[in-house]
Amino acid sequence: MSFIHNPLYIFAILAFVLLLSDWLVRKTFFKSFGIALLVIIITAILANARMLPTTTNVMYEGIFTYIAPGALFLLLLDVNLKQLKKVGFPILLLFLMGSLGTVLGVVVASLVIPDQPYFDGMYSAIAGMFAGTYTGGGINFNAVALHYKVVEKSVVYTNAVAVDNVMTTLWFFVTVALPVALQKMVPRSRSKNETERLSEVAAASDEIDTLSLKTLSIFLGLSSLFLFISEEITALLTSYGVIVPAILILTTFALLLAQIPAISKLKGNMLLGSWAVYLFLAVIGAFCDFHALGKSGDLSLYLLLFVTIVVLVHGLFIFGSNFFTKLDWQLVAIASQANIGGGTSAMALAKNFKRNELILPAIIIGSIGNALGTYIGFLVAGYI
Repeated sequence: MSFIHNPLYIFAILAFVLLLSDWLVRKTFFKSFGIALLVIIITAILANARMLPTTTNVMYEGIFTYIAPGALFLLLLDVNLKQLKKVGFPILLLFLMGSLGTVLGVVVASLVIPDQPYFDGMYSAIAGMFAGTYTGGGINFNAVALHYKVVEKSVVYTNAVAVDNVMTTLWFFVTVALPVALQKMVPRSRSKNETERLSEVAAASDEIDTLSLKTLSIFLGLSSLFLFISEEITALLTSYGVIVPAILILTTFALLLAQIPAISKLKGNMLLGSWAVYLFLAVIGAFCDFHALGKSGDLSLYLLLFVTIVVLVHGLFIFGSNFFTKLDWQLVAIASQANIGGGTSAMALAKNFKRNELILPAIIIGSIGNALGTYIGFLVAGYI
């Protein structure tokens, strides 16, 4: 079925997955799942049924390169910087604790699963790749993989990617469900001040506003323009030996624009941004290829065990520590998701919890993770 690699076919299927997920959440008992979770589940089922590709292609690359950053930009246009004063420090603290939990997880995993011939001499690099990606996202994974030439070991790299995608997907499920269970066992209250209430009302109102030709053109134009500018600035700085991720620059531009009344008053960015986030999550689901894990036997098994230990230690550390810090369980889950899945997944989780006041903190700690994770990844690769 060669047509499954056709970008038009892929986009059509992904669009219908979003439509189906929205209908299921509105009309059936799946309401408690949330659109984000359903999108991932349905797309993973279709991909593993070979109705969608489970490997990278033009459409998936386009979504990762343009749609996901564009979603970040659009959603940030609706956020007031004053919200950071209310949730900025706690979520930053949790994120740093989660990063420490990831490093501890890699150390424990390296003790339980020592180097094996199946890793083809890439054991230290693989440890660094997973330390980086579970600090702040896939950018760090590939940064380490490229430097240590893991990408040239196609079997090792492909299996590492497959395991990473499966674990990232599973952890999204965990961070959706775990706060609900923990809240029942160990209740944690969260303040509901007027600013927070108004931000949620504004966001909810924005989502039902119909996009006009004017606002659609403005949002698409601005997101494309500033994504282009951010990439050019990153390239320029890199040529001078200064490494600044484009997503950090894009985030800065979006925050500055969000403080301009003429921009912040425009309606429809939350709807368009949410759609883009769900499209990104659909691709995450498509990459969840269980068949790929079984093809390489022991290598897949050892990688899966290694990554499972890393993520479990991370989870036990960040959620366990909250029995002492006594913060909001949803806040912990979003911080953890920023570590394991990156800023976009953390933002999607905040949307899934209907915590619009946490969108900006989720994206910011995700951006910090993009920078911090690369350093941690290389540090771990050098010492494991």
